[in-house]
Order: sequence, then structure tokens, then C-alpha cells
Amino acid sequence: MLIPLSGAERDQLLPRVATGPQFTACWGGPQVLLQRVMISVVGGVISLILGQTFLGFASPWGAFWLVTGIVLGLTWLWGPVLVAAQRNGRLRRFPHTALVLAQVGGLFTEERVAERREDVNATGRLELVESKRRWLNLELADEDGFLGILAFPLEQKHQGIRRGDAVCCLAMANRRDFSPVAAFSDAWLPQQNLWVGRYPYLRRDLLVNLYRRQAAAWG
Repeated sequence: MLIPLSGAERDQLLPRVATGPQFTACWGGPQVLLQRVMISVVGGVISLILGQTFLGFASPWGAFWLVTGIVLGLTWLWGPVLVAAQRNGRLRRFPHTALVLAQVGGLFTEERVAERREDVNATGRLELVESKRRWLNLELADEDGFLGILAFPLEQKHQGIRRGDAVCCLAMANRRDFSPVAAFSDAWLPQQNLWVGRYPYLRRDLLVNLYRRQAAAWG
């Protein structure tokens, strides 16, 4: 079942700015953090040097470079906020949003390339090395038929997912009749109290409350 949501309801469930879980998800690994720190240090130092060059920080250009240095110096902190806002925007750009009350119609796994890098082989030549990761694909369906596929990296906690499990999430589309569904948010499986998805798009507490209200209304 697809229940269309208003713009205000969408904005509550799918925030424009980063939430705590989104900030954590966008923080990245050690390599990403190191890159942000390097940008912060180099950008901050260069900006401060330029600020002193322009007759000190009391001059207009000096003040400009001082502010620029502070902003660049905090790249390691606001970087995840910017990344989260960009990810949220990928779903918010669709004009139509609906609450999905569906079931797992089927599921299957597949391997996807997680990373590509060049490495030197035993003969001293560069070769392209791919690292792969197994993904779980859930085929979502309701009383009207197939809705789409929700895919995410497979983890141990997903082993209990079965065909017929209830699924609640948001669906996005360019058409009012949601034909086809263009994207899904992360999803909640109420029977297992399990969240799945590649990124925590939603205010999850609000989605759970909305699902329970709908379930109570439908008996």
C-alpha cells in the first residue's frame, strides 16, 4: 500500500539538514578523515598567511582571509554535514512521496564492486584490483503487485529476514501515481524491529509512530 504524504510530512520524516545518525554515517573511515584534516590544515594555514599579507586582519581582505581560514580549518567538522545534506537532497528532489506498507515478496543476494584501486602485481605491472561486497536485495510488493527493489550491504543481522515480512519505508517518484517508484528510503521491518538500508535517510522514531498509527487505523 502506498499512502501519499504532504510536503510537510515529508519534511518531518526526511530532514533537509543532517541528523545525528546521518552525521555518523557520513563521517567516513580513517582515510576520509585524514583527507579532511589535511584540507583543514593546509587550507587554514594558507588562508591565515594570505590574511597577514593583506595588511593584517584589520583590513577588508585580511578579514576575508581570516574568515576563510576558519571555515577551511573546520572542514573536518562540517564536511560530514555537507555530505549528509547532499544525500538527503537525492530523495528530497522527487516531487511525490508516499508511505510504503508492503511485504518482502522475494529476496536474493549479489556481489557488487565496493572499491577499485590500482596495485602492483608480482611482475611489477600495475593492475586494477576490485574488492567486492555481498548485497541483499528485497523485492517489495503490496496487494497491487511489485513495487521495486530495496538493496543494501548484507550483514549478519539480516540473516533472519524472510519472505512475507512486513516492510515500512518511504517511496519517491516523479509521477503522482508512483509508476514507477524512483527510489526508496531506508526501511523498518516491524516484526523484527530491524532497520535496513544503505543510509539512515529518515527520522526513524517518527516513521515508527506513523506506521503504528496507520496500523491501528486499519485494525
